[in-house]
Amino acid sequence: MRIARLRSFMSRDGDRPRVIVALDTECGITGWGECYNHGPDRALPPLLDYLTDMILGEDPRRVEYLTLKLVQQARFPPGALGLAAIAAIDQCLWDIAAKALGVPVYQILGGAMRDRVRVYQGIYTAPDPAIARDRVQELNDRFGLTAFKLSPYRVDLHAMRWGEVVREAGDYFRRLREVAPGHFDFAFDAHAKIFEPWQAVQLGNALAPYDPLFFEEPIRPEHFPAWGELKSRLNCPLATGESLYSRYEFLALLHARGVDIIQPDVCVVGGVGEMRRIWTLAEAHYVTLAPHNPMGPLATAVNLHLCLVAPNFKILEYRLPPGVDTVRKDGETGSYVLDPYLPVDGHLMPRPDRPGWGVEMDEAYLATDRYVRWERKMPRKPDGSWGYP
Repeated sequence: MRIARLRSFMSRDGDRPRVIVALDTECGITGWGECYNHGPDRALPPLLDYLTDMILGEDPRRVEYLTLKLVQQARFPPGALGLAAIAAIDQCLWDIAAKALGVPVYQILGGAMRDRVRVYQGIYTAPDPAIARDRVQELNDRFGLTAFKLSPYRVDLHAMRWGEVVREAGDYFRRLREVAPGHFDFAFDAHAKIFEPWQAVQLGNALAPYDPLFFEEPIRPEHFPAWGELKSRLNCPLATGESLYSRYEFLALLHARGVDIIQPDVCVVGGVGEMRRIWTLAEAHYVTLAPHNPMGPLATAVNLHLCLVAPNFKILEYRLPPGVDTVRKDGETGSYVLDPYLPVDGHLMPRPDRPGWGVEMDEAYLATDRYVRWERKMPRKPDGSWGYP
């Protein structure tokens, strides 16, 4: 079996851009992967073509061998774009290897050690606790979901006095706990908008009395000692990792004792093999795994297989596909995955009779360039400077 060609597609998942990759073999087996692409999206297809030249004619079942070749061919360690491209190719290789054997990917990763994978859904447009309760109850009624993630900011954190930001966050969560079912879990994502760690401590501890599932990424990810200090002063679980790219960065974070729950992204860190190394390091530090997964239904399929085999798995981030979610009103109803994984009783279930990632791709949908430009919303401070630190 030999690699014949790579095809990349500029597509979309609702209102989000997606770069999807197909790796074709001479014997007719195709593997599929998804890049992380919230950034210079159109830079990825030529990068993918460049990388493909290094592996054409190779046996795709030599997954670790080929992924390592792509990483080490670079003169310097690959950054976000390089690893996102390598991650998609790596996913394709695993898909091919499993399909060649006629088994799901999780079987060649050691076999499932759990029967199902718990997921949580982001709910970011809920200005009032009663509205939030209604939305999470709808998702519970339809899909059995019992875990959700919200923003901790209930007022403009740049226009208001910081003490008011903290007070409003704690009061919102208290009122949400009063009206929502007691067995529901709520996490809070601060999106690295805080520069001063003491402010992150105040905000996290305002949420802590009401038992958050976790407090996510309040500060920038680069300075690991600050994360160690932050975690030592928080009274709730601290989660981070979506902006880290390798086992070495995660090891530095773990060594600093700066996290309770890691959130690596298989579409960012270079693929499946690196994800396994990262969660093994975390397991040795008694830290659990909650993969970052704001991507599309193909990335969700990849994550499902990883979560089935990771011993320290906790929960998986999840986005309902277009046309399924009645909460999101983005106007797009189609998808490049014909049969996406949907939650049942708040969990994703494996498909043991389906080889590879267990989903069918819609190549007719991918044949049309459905690209939509994504731009990060950049808040401004009252003095005119950018709101992100």
